[in-house]
Order: sequence, then C-alpha cells, then structure tokens
Amino acid sequence: MNAGRFSRWAVLLLCVTGLAATASSQTVIDRIVAVVDKEIITESELQERVSFVALQNRMDPSKPEFQRQVLDAMITEKLILAQAILDSVTVSDDEITRTLDQRIQNFIRQVGSEQRVEQMYGKSINRIKLEYRNDIRNELLIARVRQQREANLQVTRREVEEFFSAYRDSLPQVPEEFEMSHIYVVPKADTAVEAQTLRFARAICDSIKAGGDFADFAKRYSTDGTAASGGDLGWAKRGDYVREFEETVFGLKEGELSNVVKTQFGFHIIQLLGRRGESVHARHILIKIEKGPASDSAAVQRLREVRRRVMNGEPFADLARKYSEDEDTRSVAGDLGTLTLDQLQPDFATEIKDLKQGEISEPQRASVGVTYGFHIVWMRKRTPPHPMSLDRDYRRLEQLALFVKRNRLNAEWVEELKKTIYVDVRLPHE
Repeated sequence: MNAGRFSRWAVLLLCVTGLAATASSQTVIDRIVAVVDKEIITESELQERVSFVALQNRMDPSKPEFQRQVLDAMITEKLILAQAILDSVTVSDDEITRTLDQRIQNFIRQVGSEQRVEQMYGKSINRIKLEYRNDIRNELLIARVRQQREANLQVTRREVEEFFSAYRDSLPQVPEEFEMSHIYVVPKADTAVEAQTLRFARAICDSIKAGGDFADFAKRYSTDGTAASGGDLGWAKRGDYVREFEETVFGLKEGELSNVVKTQFGFHIIQLLGRRGESVHARHILIKIEKGPASDSAAVQRLREVRRRVMNGEPFADLARKYSEDEDTRSVAGDLGTLTLDQLQPDFATEIKDLKQGEISEPQRASVGVTYGFHIVWMRKRTPPHPMSLDRDYRRLEQLALFVKRNRLNAEWVEELKKTIYVDVRLPHE
C-alpha cells in the first residue's frame, strides 16, 4: 500500500480534528509561508501545528518532508474554507457554541478540572473559548463541505476486490481480536453513610435556597472537578448526562434550583443557568457517597452469584440485561463489541489476555467514566492474528477501500480547487 498517500491524509485528518495545540506565549516576527485566496499561513502557525501533529503521531517534527505534509494539509483546509464561502456553506453560532462547550467539557473530564485545563493552556477557560471559537467554526465548515461531497460515496464489491488485489502484499496483518460481553455492578454505600450524606446535601441545598451563594458552596463542598469554577458545567445537549441528571436539568426553569438528585456519582444540587433549544447551561454541586471495603465485598459477592448462575446454564445475555449497571451496554446484553488489545486499558488488557474463548472471568475491579465498580467478562470469541483475506475480512477491506477512494477523490478535488483559487507557497527551499 502507498504509505505516503495514507500518511498525508492522516496528517490532514489530525489537523482538522479537535482543539489546536496551545498557542505559543512567545512573541516572534512572523514570516508568511503560504497564501491561499485572501488567507495567509504564518511560520509560527505552521510550527505550532507541526509540533501538535508530531506529538500526536510520535513523529520527528524536524523533517522537512513532514513539515511540508502539514503545510499541505493547512493549505487544503484554507482551500476548502474558500470553497465553503463560494458555495454559501454556513454554520450557526449555536452550533459553534455547542461544539466548543462540549469539546472543552470533555477535556475537563479527561484531565480532572477546569483549573488543570487552564494550567495546560496557560489561559482562562473564557479566553480559550474566545481564541478557539474561529477554529471550531472552520472545523465545522470543513466537515460540512466534506459531508456534502461524500454523503453518497460507496465502493462496489468489484472495487473492494480490485483494492485487495492491488494492495494485498502490503496490507497489515489483522491483530488478535476479542468479542466480549460483561456484567458490571457498582458497589453500594452503607445505608447509614448514604443517609448521612443525603442529610448533608439537603442542608447545603436549603442554605442556597435561603440565600447562600451557590458558587461559594460548590467551591467549598463539591467533590466534582468543576468545583473550582463554582460547579459550572458549560453547555450540554440531551444525551450528555446520565438519565436522572438529564431529566432534572431539562425540567428546570432558568435560574431554578433543584432538590437533591441521586445518580451513580452521588447526590447533586443542580441549577439551570440558561437554555438554547435542546441545549442547557447548568452548574451543580456533587456530594459523593463514600464507599468502603464492605461495599466492594458485597459487589464482588453479587457478581460471583451471577457467574455461578451462568455456569449453571442461565443465558449471560439475560442476566446482563437484568443486573448490569453499565448504562452503555446493558440494553445490548453487555456487549463490549470487537476489540484488540491496544484498544483496551492496560488493566483490562491484562485481565482478559489469558481468558479462553467461552470462559467467564472472576469478578475484577473496573472503571466506567469517573466511577468504579466490578465486572465479570465473558470471552465470546477470540480470533487469532491473521493476514487479511476477502472472505474473512471483507468489511474491514471495504472500509479501507472506501478510505482510499475518498482520499483519491479528495486529492483530485483539491488539485481542481488550486486551479481556481490562488495558492502561493513561500517556503525557503521552494
């Protein structure tokens, strides 16, 4: 397979996905390295993007050919944006705001707090939103133009066969794959501890209703990563929160404070700050319910009993639908899908790597989001590593063939755009 062709488009995909790298705090005299239509690309912008993509791909940022690939990707972005203007493609302010807020909230969840995000970027959350708003707008415009062009793009079986015939000697080996299901349970807090925590949460709620400052109480008592920002959760849409939280927040009026709400994370006090269509801006105070060794032991015992029932012949799928507390997989009988070892968290990979096909693991500790629990895993099928073949891996080959076709058509389209839209590359060696 033409590795260069794949790598160039991999660079482009990385260039237009996610928030860009942190802007340099140094002031430099910039040099223009490319002009596209009425837009310029400066040397500092190029080096920033080179560093970001190199870090994500573990590449050497000093190689001239890599820098040129990144610059080509940036030029392609500018060309598509210029075409978006010509085609009157637009995105709304609400779309930009929702995407930006969700992107930042996801990042906050990943690193643990707004304060950590601000430390990493060297600026406030509001400043980050302001500076990256235009980047998000451009990203959405590029995605919309591509969606319009690629909406009906498909490959025929003949195209898949021709792709396989042309590239079969350079196709990577399919890694070992695991088809798994699990039953996950969350340790339950001691009833006395839970009752005490509920009384404390209600006392905070009553104090706020009596005139207390919500943000101050959040900073002092919330056990969530948003405590430092007064519990601010930013903008979110339906599906972003767990069911109990979502039902409450979407039922509030602007400015209204909820009663204490229990979710898998603990007890919440929620206030709705704003609403835009199907998006809400809320803040909350989370009081976690502490659990101890006795809670963990009880969860393990529950799972051992479920495992015993499966071993005695009860269908795993039925028990998963009945007992599993993983909201993402319970409705599909605990199905975790088909995965490879490198797609698994290290602890989970260690847990299942020696599990034979058809076996069910003993209860093991597992994390789902920011919570933990215990689960048993059923290894439904193990497929050993093997060279790709048309019969065995047709769907995988179909996706690869579609990827190559899409890249080829995109490259041809970009070359056509260069004939109608001004492009001037000003690298020193060119």
